[in-house]
Amino acid sequence: MSVGQLGGLLRPATLRSQVEGYLRDAIVSGRFKPGERLVERELCAHMKISRPSLREALRALEAERLIKNVPHRGPVVATVTVQEARDLYALRVLLEGFAAREFARLASDTAIEELAQRVADLERAARSPTPEELVVAKKNFYAVLFRHCGNSLIQRTFDGEMQRISMLRATSLARPDRLPESLKEIGALLAAIRARDCDLAGRIAQDHVRQAECVAMEVLDTQQRSNSTEMEKTE
Repeated sequence: MSVGQLGGLLRPATLRSQVEGYLRDAIVSGRFKPGERLVERELCAHMKISRPSLREALRALEAERLIKNVPHRGPVVATVTVQEARDLYALRVLLEGFAAREFARLASDTAIEELAQRVADLERAARSPTPEELVVAKKNFYAVLFRHCGNSLIQRTFDGEMQRISMLRATSLARPDRLPESLKEIGALLAAIRARDCDLAGRIAQDHVRQAECVAMEVLDTQQRSNSTEMEKTE
């Protein structure tokens, strides 16, 4: 069922949740670009919902820092600044390296096979034409990794920043040559975990994040220069 068919079929709270989910997925996957205006009239017509329902959803996404209200422009998709991105990647290098190392040391054979299934899902999603599937598959892979690394604080830390981390994942994967390299790195990580090579798993996880950071920084720099030019044209 499309979001456009939701109106009139769901109770208000459920409808609001569905609208939030639709917009969140579109932002996190990169279908709605950073800096892009969210025109209420167009969104309401597209989703066949009322403006109050849309505004409630937009307020929730603003609280998640996925959108922001800009004077004279209205709601726009939030932009992750270069410094914010560097901070998030620095956090990921530390925590994901630790999580991979501890997963290789502590996880049961069953948990490792669950991780292998998430890798297979990721490879399948990489062949899909919709970016949302890839972002969800990557999120599911990390959910297994964090759940079985023996430290629940890591999962809670990532939960608080998950949407913005997913935005950065979509940013780094926006460059076509990044996806095959990313899949290769994830495959190497799984092999190290299956071999119970804790140190190698930790290093591969950290290198994977650093490679993603290099690509994302280039894409973000280009996007932000483009957004600055567009804003200058509208002033």
